[in-house]
Amino acid sequence: MFSFKPDRSQYPAPGPDGKLQIDLETGKYLKLWQGPNHPGITGNMSVELTVCGDEVVEGKTHVGYLHRGFEKLMERRTFIQVFPIVCRVCVPEPDFNEYCYAAAVEDLAGIEAPEYAQWMRTLILEMGRFNSYMMFLGGIGGALGLGITGQWMTYVRDLMLDRFEELTGARIYHMFILPGGVRGHLPEGFEGRMEEVLDTAERYLADIDRVMFSNSVFKTRTKGVGVIDPALFEPYGVTGPNARAGGVAKDLRKDSPYLVYDQLDFEVATATDSDIFARATVRRADVQTSIDLIRQILKKMPKTGPAMAKIPNVLHWKIPRGETYIKGECSRGEYGYYLVTDGTGYPRRINVRGPSYTHAMALLEHLIPGTNISDVAALMVSLHTYPPEIER
Repeated sequence: MFSFKPDRSQYPAPGPDGKLQIDLETGKYLKLWQGPNHPGITGNMSVELTVCGDEVVEGKTHVGYLHRGFEKLMERRTFIQVFPIVCRVCVPEPDFNEYCYAAAVEDLAGIEAPEYAQWMRTLILEMGRFNSYMMFLGGIGGALGLGITGQWMTYVRDLMLDRFEELTGARIYHMFILPGGVRGHLPEGFEGRMEEVLDTAERYLADIDRVMFSNSVFKTRTKGVGVIDPALFEPYGVTGPNARAGGVAKDLRKDSPYLVYDQLDFEVATATDSDIFARATVRRADVQTSIDLIRQILKKMPKTGPAMAKIPNVLHWKIPRGETYIKGECSRGEYGYYLVTDGTGYPRRINVRGPSYTHAMALLEHLIPGTNISDVAALMVSLHTYPPEIER
């Protein structure tokens, strides 16, 4: 097999601060910018690349293209006014923000959502997880030239968005999970229409297996590339599929069950190589897990029951002093909300813990040196990050 060992004897040496001493005047190095691209999995952020030939010597992430300031916006609104904001912290999977915030408010206010609402929340979260993975599978294929995968997965994602629209009245920002429960019940015949979507998804996923995961070019370009040393998981805060691809079977749905996950039967998918291919295969397995969970939920959940608990007048709602942290397992890893209240009608402090903050910045900058220019996009997509979580 052909092998090539590049001569790195002329590479820049690290300075006293550990950073590379790069002199662009020598003509050996060139600055390139990857992004900001939108729409896309890695949109709204950019990476400043220093290259020598076609190999990346250094990569610096740059954010600030959104300037959302979500947390401060939320701290200046009443508890119910926060809801149009939280879902925008992560556009492709907004429902996790709704759940974490609602659960945090309920914890401090002493409210317990009804059983029916707990099942509905679990259904919504798995539908959102499914859609997030559709974006990933289409994105990782597109980053390596397999454009058809993006078209297939966008179509399947649109089918699930049809079910979201039927259930919540909206396709992207649903605002369906509220403190005390959810906004409504399943429409009549929803189960049958959802099964049609899941059957269609499985047919297209079988095509993805043949076209992408069995593709020798895809394997060659992803195996052994972008390897994350498991020793970095703790110091870099690596969670979710990025950690499970390195053999760490951590999933909050199993480790710290919330909602009704303790009543559902599923296994946590793992791999061992910790490279781009391993991360893609773990997420492919997670898609099937979400499909199975949606079927279980629709079969086991109550057919009737209250969707909302009794809550105070939301226009004059004051929550006692306290603090709490609510976490869960989103498609990218641990997602959490830290909420502090001071007895007034406004949150004192809200902090959002999204996995994109560590994965898209510190971890990416560590992995990118030595990568070929053509593999940078695939490396970024393989970490499955959403920039709005960073500029929260």
